[in-house]
Amino acid sequence: MKGVRMLRLEGVQTQCLFDQVLPAEVRELPEGLARLDELLADPALLAPIEAHWQAEATERGRSSSSHGRPTIPMSTYVRLMVVKQRTGWGYETLVKEVSDSLHLRRFCLIGLGERVPEESTVRKLTRRLGAATVAELSRAVIAKAVRERHFRARAARIDSTVVEADVRYPSDAMLCLQGAKSLARSGRRLAGQIGERGNAVRDRSRAVGRRVRQISRTLARRTGQAREQVIALNAEAGRLLRRSAAEARKLARQARSSARGRGAQTKLRAASAIEQLAERCERVAEQTAQRLRGEKITGRIVSLADPDARPIRKGKAGKPNEFGYVAQICEVTQNTKQGATGFVLPAARGAGNLGENTLLPQTAAELAALGLAPREVVLDGGFGHRRSEEQLAELEPERVFVSGRQEPGSARTKRRLRRYRTGIEGRISHLKRGYGLRRSRLKGTEGQRTWTAWAILAYDLDTFAVLAR
Repeated sequence: MKGVRMLRLEGVQTQCLFDQVLPAEVRELPEGLARLDELLADPALLAPIEAHWQAEATERGRSSSSHGRPTIPMSTYVRLMVVKQRTGWGYETLVKEVSDSLHLRRFCLIGLGERVPEESTVRKLTRRLGAATVAELSRAVIAKAVRERHFRARAARIDSTVVEADVRYPSDAMLCLQGAKSLARSGRRLAGQIGERGNAVRDRSRAVGRRVRQISRTLARRTGQAREQVIALNAEAGRLLRRSAAEARKLARQARSSARGRGAQTKLRAASAIEQLAERCERVAEQTAQRLRGEKITGRIVSLADPDARPIRKGKAGKPNEFGYVAQICEVTQNTKQGATGFVLPAARGAGNLGENTLLPQTAAELAALGLAPREVVLDGGFGHRRSEEQLAELEPERVFVSGRQEPGSARTKRRLRRYRTGIEGRISHLKRGYGLRRSRLKGTEGQRTWTAWAILAYDLDTFAVLAR
């Protein structure tokens, strides 16, 4: 169960005597941070976090405002995460850099005499709040722009992209090697917990490693039989991994039977973890055997640490295969002029390599929920025209333009919309280069969604600051 913590929303910039002797240029925030500071000072933007915390407290029968130790101020936490997404720092680097910077301390509402929150505190809060709460923050920012800055979404452009998982390029033999090492390591740890009766999982990483090196030498020969030999060596590595998985399951059963008295829950958790790892390793061994038999592999696992990641082919010349998750990005703008800038909606997403029109209903529902009804919707050539019109019918757009298809209208209109559609590729590239959307550093489907949500929120906050200026 998650620890009971008392929610603390607001933080203030505490002043000390040393603040009075600082130069004015140090006390004042740079222009970009100053605009963000003014925007994030609105307490209404923290309402989704309060609602999430209250829902958790109600589920446990507690009060979010009077039980447990107080959390760090959520206003400070949000600002820390915005800085993290804008800079690309890890949690440890984030804490170190904020500690050393007077401007970042003032922006994050941390006084000179206060300690910056521990990196583990920020990391655990990120997992606890999840993607849905962060998406609500983005919706609150867009609603604030509509209400206070008279933002009108007259056009929308939509495209899908791959958010890469934090994994190396996978191969069957390397996955078997990683699995053998992980099972042996977890087996030794669990065997030590249950005492002399426990038998550790045999470490077969050296045997699997020999197969990996043989595969490298075989591929270097470039003979006609190289492919068959590589598949056979992969199958041998898979059989070795299957033996380790069987031993791990036997050890888990032994741990469960010995879970009595003090330390029982620790043993049960360790047994459950090694069983989960053994299941993933068995999937790797099975897909290796399927490749030997020439069978089609569905739901291929490409990482033991991130089993939800999937191989995705987008047809790119430089990177034909990517490994991760598909997210559909929708940007709403006030016009279709060159250089138009707008807000990015919370991304539509799903499991596996999904088509464009599979995710489009989620995007349409997001537009409807925010009360945005763009007159023109511009789509990539991968969308089906008739199907897209049906899925966007509730929004009642005047024109649905699919790039690369024969569309009615003047040549000037087509040229304008084609140019406008190209801008979504630049926007996605900007999100990847400037806000960390290229690769999710959080594991699993929920981790990727949380990472993507923070990237979009940081971008939307910057966009609002530009509108405010």
